[in-house]
Amino acid sequence: MTNATMKTKRRAFGRLQGLALAGVAGLLAVGSAQAQTTPPAGDPNGLQPEEPYTHKLPAITPHWGFLRGSWENPGTRIWDGDSGKMLGLVQTTRWSDLALDPKKKFIYVAETIWTKINRGTRQDYVAVYDSNTLNLVSEIPLPGRLIIGAMNNNFVISDDGKTGFVYNFSPAASVNVVDLEKRKLASVVELPGCSSMVPVAGVGFSALCSDGTMATVKLGGKTPVITHSAPFFKAAEDPIFDSYVHDRAKGEAVFLTYTGLIRTAKLGAEPVIGEAFSIQAAAGLRPGDTKPLDINWMPGGRQMMALHSKTGMLYVLMHRGEYWTQKEEGEEIWAVNMATRKVVKRVPIKDHAGHIAVTQDDKPLIFLTGGDEGTALVLDAVTFEQKQEIKRGGSGIISLFEGN
Repeated sequence: MTNATMKTKRRAFGRLQGLALAGVAGLLAVGSAQAQTTPPAGDPNGLQPEEPYTHKLPAITPHWGFLRGSWENPGTRIWDGDSGKMLGLVQTTRWSDLALDPKKKFIYVAETIWTKINRGTRQDYVAVYDSNTLNLVSEIPLPGRLIIGAMNNNFVISDDGKTGFVYNFSPAASVNVVDLEKRKLASVVELPGCSSMVPVAGVGFSALCSDGTMATVKLGGKTPVITHSAPFFKAAEDPIFDSYVHDRAKGEAVFLTYTGLIRTAKLGAEPVIGEAFSIQAAAGLRPGDTKPLDINWMPGGRQMMALHSKTGMLYVLMHRGEYWTQKEEGEEIWAVNMATRKVVKRVPIKDHAGHIAVTQDDKPLIFLTGGDEGTALVLDAVTFEQKQEIKRGGSGIISLFEGN
């Protein structure tokens, strides 16, 4: 090989090295490069320097959906239901719970980490993120929390946005009451045999209990006052889904059992539990039951229902199956008019869905996630017209900012 040939190859290799290193620098840069009209002087390859910057999110709208990723693809992505575009990402692990500030100022994540990834010193805390910039604002230490992620009612926020309730199980059931204004732990309430919480305005919170009652915890005094309702369901025979719906506007909770019984509870210091009705009977079918191998339309999924407060329309994911198929994803959406207790619409789902949520504005949208491909769908909640189909948009729990 001649000296000239060797020099030519070295020059070519040098150019390739420069391009490779520039590519790595581009990947490591935070943000995107801003375009220049002319390449920098003296750069024969026309490469442009990276200028890192950050964006702020636009004004929050009711049509933003916070969609959890899958086990293999963690994180919560923020999608605009109107445009179908991704707006941002909130760091959530598979063992964390996310809650949204009713005042739309903050995003909260209750999580657990270890100093050596899966071992070492354990740390439990609530991470506080600014909802406009997604910057981490603060971390609130906790004495513990139940290490199970993506549950609707493991981490809930009071209606005024001042208090957070984080479910714990160490070694028995308890609730960490967190002062979100002072950003510190306020108290720990022992609540044996109860879980799946809902905030109660002016009182504290309530939770479902294994004895079939609802426990209500009144805060504000020197010690919490815990009372129980009369039993209204049988946990060993026809349990209530833990992913029940909270209607902040009306101060109510809507429950659904594995066989399809729906009932409403008026929340308060002494909750008033309403009578149950069958969703199958509301559709003109025979009610669901617990008989083995008895196939019927049954509710199922991890987040199987959503309620639009203003219209009183309850949307439920339904599938064909028997009792104990409560984890099966929905084949149809059943729209239940809660005033008339009638199913007014049955809508087939393009692919199965295990999670459903509805925005609370005057032109509501339905978000669906699940299915084999992790595709998220956005539907008009009135006409059920498909507005968006977001590939790999999310396959987990859906959270929405409430109100207009």
